[in-house]
Formats: sequence, structure tokens, C-alpha cells
Amino acid sequence: MTRFLSWLVPPEKWRIPVIFTGGIFCGLFMVAFYISNAPSYLSDNPKTCVNCHVMSPQYATWFHSSHRERAHCNDCHTPNNNAVSHYMFKAMDGLRHATIFTLRKEPQVIMIKDAGQHAVQNNCLRCHNNLIKDTRISSIGNTYQKDRETRQCWTCHRETPHGRVHSLASTPNAKIPLLSSPVPLWLNNFVNSQKIK
Repeated sequence: MTRFLSWLVPPEKWRIPVIFTGGIFCGLFMVAFYISNAPSYLSDNPKTCVNCHVMSPQYATWFHSSHRERAHCNDCHTPNNNAVSHYMFKAMDGLRHATIFTLRKEPQVIMIKDAGQHAVQNNCLRCHNNLIKDTRISSIGNTYQKDRETRQCWTCHRETPHGRVHSLASTPNAKIPLLSSPVPLWLNNFVNSQKIK
């Protein structure tokens, strides 16, 4: 073990530059972590989804739906069978979203991917299981029973819970939570004082 640790220690003449460079990278990482509001992604708070402005229509339409009282974004859009798959899915999906938004490659119309469709379908069935197995409804006929087992729920329930969200412009007057600025107050005051001069 000590042999391995001694291999990590740089030669005497490189120690100061290595420590300095390591400090710069750690500092940049901490700034990126703070500015991206990374800790918020560990929660299930729906306001987290508005960290990216392209999710504003989805947030606004969910906020005015009946699902708001019972289900948040992660209740529908991530697997909820166990904690490992839940956080693994959040991490993979979040990394994909962060990459797309960082590279400014977000589409005008957001479409759910296959893995997300699978998670949403499973969560619809998990929460609405009592309706699916309701014998009064299944007495309608075999077609209804077959449709409940083979179709995705949103084939019929297209506007649940997001309504008609087609693009960023689909809810122009929606009120969404304003994001707090990641700029420290002292820096903001300094910049504003320089503008006055």
C-alpha cells in the first residue's frame, strides 16, 4: 500500500506545480458544481427541472394538471422499483441532458426517449393499477382488456399530465419559478458598481 502511495507522490521539483495545477482543477470543479446547481438534482423537487429553460412548458403544464397533487417529475419519469435503478437512471439521463444543454444542442420539440417511455409506462401502471384491474371496466369487452395490456397509456391519454406541449413557444405566458442567480452577491455588487462609473 505504501509503495502505491509513494508512486502517486511527484518528484520534489514537480510538487509545487502539481499541487498548484491540482488546486486549479479542484477550484474549477467546485465552481462548475455550484453554478450548475448540481446538489438540486439529488432531490425530487420539480423546480429542479426548470434549471434548464427548455423544460419550462413541461413544468408549467404539469403544475396545472391533476397530477401535481400526487406525482412529481421523478414519480413518472424514473424507475421506482428500487433505489439503485432510480438513481442510476437519474444519473444517466441527467448526464445526457447536461451534455445536450451544455453543447446547446437542445431541440425545439422535446421527445421522450425509449428508456423514458418504458419508465413512464411502468409508473402509469404502478399508480393506476386499480383502474387496470377494475372488473366493471373490463366487462366492456376483450378489446379493452387487450388495449390495456398492449398499448402505451398516452396513446389514449395524450394530454395527461402535460397538455399540448409541442415546443418552447407552446406556453408563452406560463408562470414558472425564477432561478436564483449563481453569481455571488459580492461579485454582482462589484459589477454593478463598475457600471455606474
